[in-house]
Amino acid sequence: MRNLASIFLLVFGFSSAFGQSEDVGFATTIAKHRDEYKHGFLENPRSPLDSTDLDKLRFFPANEQYQVVCAFQKTPDEKPFDLPTYSGITRLYVKYGVLSFELEGQKLQLSVYKNLSMGNNPLYANHLFLPFRDATNDETTYGGGRYMDLKASDLEAGNPVIDFNKCYNPWCHYSDGYNCPIPPSENTLEIPIPAGEMNWVGEKKHK
Repeated sequence: MRNLASIFLLVFGFSSAFGQSEDVGFATTIAKHRDEYKHGFLENPRSPLDSTDLDKLRFFPANEQYQVVCAFQKTPDEKPFDLPTYSGITRLYVKYGVLSFELEGQKLQLSVYKNLSMGNNPLYANHLFLPFRDATNDETTYGGGRYMDLKASDLEAGNPVIDFNKCYNPWCHYSDGYNCPIPPSENTLEIPIPAGEMNWVGEKKHK
């Protein structure tokens, strides 16, 4: 019996440690992504933030529940449209496809878009844009919604994953002077998404 108990403790301890290492590994991956995200503000000459602002950025704890596998349906017959921004101008986009997934026991959908005004830039040939709103807006997150960046090649490869832990705020949350697209109404989620970037705790800048 003593030997059986020892084996049970060994196996249980190993399983617990393994589960913990998975959680730590995911948290480490998200922490690295967020460090790179912060550093991006310092590399971009158009950035609304400088090194003194970075400690005012806030994020929800990494949560693997909000990394979800989706089904992707491409929408090749969509017509281009003018997507309004919070500054009042518009940008030309086209709906590229629809992501379907399940979260919090609900079946949900989000559309992804391609920026046609950047279509001639090879750096953005594979880039897709996913703006969305959810029930955290105006409370713990920016009222204007949040964004995610995706790759067309990833979506079309089959069983794509979107990670809400990597969603981020539009620059117009930090400062005036930017043309931030307004998430289309079809991309409003009625549930809260407590993942990714939260409200910035600094004062909004004015250019």
